Amino acid sequence: MPSFAFFDLDHTLLPFDTQTLFANFVLRRERWRTGLLAGIAPVAVMRAVGLAKTVTTKRAFMSLYAGMKRETLFAYAKEFAETEVRRWVYPELMEIMAEHRRAGRMLILNTASPDYYAPMIGEVLGFDYSIATKVIIPEKVNVMPEVVGLNNKREAKLVHMKQAVPEVAAATKEELEDSWSYSDSSADLPLLKFAGNAMLIHPSPALEAIGKEHRWQVLRPARPYSSRWGNWGSSLRQAMGIYPSTAVQT
Repeated sequence: MPSFAFFDLDHTLLPFDTQTLFANFVLRRERWRTGLLAGIAPVAVMRAVGLAKTVTTKRAFMSLYAGMKRETLFAYAKEFAETEVRRWVYPELMEIMAEHRRAGRMLILNTASPDYYAPMIGEVLGFDYSIATKVIIPEKVNVMPEVVGLNNKREAKLVHMKQAVPEVAAATKEELEDSWSYSDSSADLPLLKFAGNAMLIHPSPALEAIGKEHRWQVLRPARPYSSRWGNWGSSLRQAMGIYPSTAVQT
């Protein structure tokens, strides 16, 4: 039985939230969809003041693709994984993944991002399994697409991973002690503590303090912004479809 390497996606393997990065990729191809942001903005405001749940905000943001054919969404997702994600993924994390492969560890991508693009990212980057938030995508994308089960976040990441990966469900204490977890977020503490070793990617001061207690390593690869405000500014421009992209503009 193998040991494992568990990786979060957003702000861990690359410096952005892939939901806004994917939106940017699509909006630069279908500019008219920018108008749909008017219906999404009120939910985002409600989330900012604590009146909307994370999963509700996620469903609202996915309304950006309302009316799009399923095959078109999946085709965009495949190209997004092959171009934008490859462009932005941290080289340091790619080398770490290669080291784990050489050591014989199973690589598992475990993300709260939706499963209409996360598994394609996992395939492009060479993961053995990809665990993501399950979303129902009918023949044409609905307004407020339905999320199946729990948003793949916090403890749900472990629940879903054990359900999807038999080797993890049957893992021994020794195998987990020889395993590694990677994340940038305090929300991933269950995943970070699940493995015997962990590395934090650009952690917040609070998460870094927790990491010191556990003797977790810290990695700060170069990013295209230098502050939290820079990150937010990048996400806002991506959500509006005005961030530089490999997408063909029409």
